[in-house]
Amino acid sequence: MLILIVVLVAVAVIVLVSAAFVVTGRRRALPRPPDSAGVPTPLAERPAQPVEAAAASAPPAAEEAPTTAPAASPLTAPAEAVEAPETIEAPGEAPRLRDRLGRTRSLLAGYLTSVRARDRIDDATWEELEEALILADVGVGLTARILDDLRGRVKQEGINRPEDLVDALKGELVGILQGDRELHLTAGATNVWLFVGVNGVGKTTTIGKLGLRQVRQGHRVVMAAGDTFRAAAADQLELWADRVGASIIRGSEGGDPAAVVFDAVQHASARHADVVLADTAGRLHTKTNLMEELKKVRRVAERPPGSVSEVLLVIDATTGQNGLIQAQQFAAATGVTGVVLTKLDGTAKGGIALAICADLGIPIKLVGLGERPEDLVDFDPAEFVDALVAP
Repeated sequence: MLILIVVLVAVAVIVLVSAAFVVTGRRRALPRPPDSAGVPTPLAERPAQPVEAAAASAPPAAEEAPTTAPAASPLTAPAEAVEAPETIEAPGEAPRLRDRLGRTRSLLAGYLTSVRARDRIDDATWEELEEALILADVGVGLTARILDDLRGRVKQEGINRPEDLVDALKGELVGILQGDRELHLTAGATNVWLFVGVNGVGKTTTIGKLGLRQVRQGHRVVMAAGDTFRAAAADQLELWADRVGASIIRGSEGGDPAAVVFDAVQHASARHADVVLADTAGRLHTKTNLMEELKKVRRVAERPPGSVSEVLLVIDATTGQNGLIQAQQFAAATGVTGVVLTKLDGTAKGGIALAICADLGIPIKLVGLGERPEDLVDFDPAEFVDALVAP
């Protein structure tokens, strides 16, 4: 009996000891809770995460940032700097005409250097001036008129030095290029600026650059994708509108351009925008029906509350005298108020500027000298001529 009691006691002791070990093991398996201050487990005690995984878990950059920035955590890496949106980009430095008219300048430089080197004004002097102006695409007719006026000044003023002749030539050229170069914007009105010209001259890019300038000046801008025949034109204009911070109105492909411009004017009026920059189709200027279409667009744009304050003809300077033909066609159809001469930095035909102003009486208001927004600059006749003629 005694032996049985001893055996039962031993079994009981063994059971109790085993239970204690099990409980202890379970307690060690549980995670350690945070202390009373709420400090999470130190980073050193946590398993490391791959950098790629952390980057994949981050929200996409395109998502809208929260209104209030979250408090910094000791476990999170500092956020990368977010680039400023292009709508508030600081303007760069505008280029000088003298620095960008290299091709036309170099063409004239040889002739004018030869003229200046002469000891007197003779027939060879006039021939060199004539050849220089024609090669610069001033045009035969205008070149003849310029030289006739110059001969009159030489006789009247007693000019006998070639250097003084070149100075007199500069004065003639500046006089031809004078005109109303202001971009008109009436305060309190729904201004409409129409952009016309053939395909490939840079209308859409010009609208984008000019829109950026207007926004920087504090104006509210609406863009109208009136070239409904090229989907790429509307897409490109939409990219510029996003960049600039402007509204954009576009229609269906192949739709009525006048309807797009009408909707843009109504939209601008309702939101008290200052100006509507309206793109138009730019197919061949020799098509009569296209000129009629542009006339309709202008009539619609002028309906109240719209007010067409500028019709800007965009011309590629590299086309030379063909640009003059374009100007004649579009001026007759739409009443062009000014010219934007693009790609002037890439041509030796800068003399087309003189032909446009002299033959059509249309002032050049802007010139394109490169790809940057700042490379669309106001046209200055004196600076332009000095860039071409000065030694």
